[in-house]
Amino acid sequence: MAARKDNIPQPATTAGEQPGWAQELLEHLRPAGRSVRRVVDWLTGTVHGAVALRDDTGALVAGSGPALDENLVADVTSGRIASAAWEDGERHLRLVQVGHPFRTWALAVSRDTPFDRHSADVITHTAQVIELLLTAGETTAAGQRLRRASADLRLAILQLLMVEDTVAARRVAAGLWPGLLEADTACVYVVESEPARRDRLAEEALHSTEEEALVVRCPAMDGHVIVVSPREATAGDLKSLVERHPDTFLGGSVRQSLARTATAYGQAVSALAVARFRPDKTAVYAERTHPERLMDPAALSGWTARLLRPLDAVPHHIRAELLATTRLGLEFTAVNTAKILGVSRNTVRARMERVENMLGADFDDLTARAVVHLTLHTQFTLQDGRADSTFEASVPGLAHLLSGPAVRVWAGELLERLDQDARPLRRTLRTWIAAGGNAERAAQLLGVHAQTVREHVRSAEPVLERQLPAAGTDLYEVVLAHLALGDLETPVFAGPASTHPPG
Repeated sequence: MAARKDNIPQPATTAGEQPGWAQELLEHLRPAGRSVRRVVDWLTGTVHGAVALRDDTGALVAGSGPALDENLVADVTSGRIASAAWEDGERHLRLVQVGHPFRTWALAVSRDTPFDRHSADVITHTAQVIELLLTAGETTAAGQRLRRASADLRLAILQLLMVEDTVAARRVAAGLWPGLLEADTACVYVVESEPARRDRLAEEALHSTEEEALVVRCPAMDGHVIVVSPREATAGDLKSLVERHPDTFLGGSVRQSLARTATAYGQAVSALAVARFRPDKTAVYAERTHPERLMDPAALSGWTARLLRPLDAVPHHIRAELLATTRLGLEFTAVNTAKILGVSRNTVRARMERVENMLGADFDDLTARAVVHLTLHTQFTLQDGRADSTFEASVPGLAHLLSGPAVRVWAGELLERLDQDARPLRRTLRTWIAAGGNAERAAQLLGVHAQTVREHVRSAEPVLERQLPAAGTDLYEVVLAHLALGDLETPVFAGPASTHPPG
């Protein structure tokens, strides 16, 4: 070991070798050790003094050095001088400029002994390392801000699609992702994983789809990544993604128009219930027979318009807002609907309560929710969703629509699947629906434990190939099947539709 005048022990070095302090300093540039505070602390011990890093306002960023002349610090941070050295009584001080992408900082060092060439080199190189760390940190922060901004924009586009505002969605997307929403139709996929792995999956999905799909971290479900894509190849890309990750599942919708993104999203979530039981962990929503397709289209449209007639009194844009919110609110909880739409949950509840009051419905009743869901799903196919008063007088009621032979056959085939189980799944499910989906109330009516009710409902899911505990299209179709067979009472509405005979 060789001793220096500043009493800093230095290892002997040969030509081409770095001194020990330089090697230590370089270690701070490794990804695992990058910290400006650590570098300042290291410099404090290396030069046996007090070190402080101050920004262009004079505020202390790291270290705990002595008070400095503000004018001198300002000269360094403004770039008028690069460095300064002076004595203050028994203290020796040195001030060095540290560059930064947007401003200049000052590194101040104070110690009892004078600065020699060695200590000056250590301080100069340390300032350079701090500059690199600050620049890297700013670059990283800028990249994070850009990624957050892009993610926020993708979420905003999804929210616009969810409320059928395709014009605004395309306008937002056009500037950043040209051609993303030029197609009139698309499929929606939902990738499900543990919340801790979602960010990684979202990044992989963006990479695998080459940004030709709308990839959004679901604002409602922490473990979900939503993908909206017009490309046929996206399904294969996402299946490969699922294959590479354990405990990851993929649900996909059938192709829908962009205006029906909310419907497609519901289909993708429904497909997840099936994907969990599949060996390949993927499922596409089966284009199964839906009850509304078995009804007389003209009668169904007329009945739908008649039921929604009270909403015709409000301005068109408010009516559309109420219907879009209610349609999502019947699919998801108020909290999740609020996250999807980017509004408060109180706003969602207020809009739904307004629709509930105008229709004279009781949304605590699953049968009423299922019927309103049917009307909102059907009204989308109407030209303007408003009633023709000359036609609606002759429209039959809900009971007539559900009593058709085709609907009853569909309902019977669906619910008879439950009879193959030795347990009374069908009876439990019917009672659970009548109790508003509340396991405790259903258990009291059946004289069993609430856990038994929950197990029966969960057991019915793979049999019916429908997701039941979470409200949505799957559950409402099962409710309509019970109504068609007369296993549940038809709900009564206080609105105009109830003034007509049930048919």
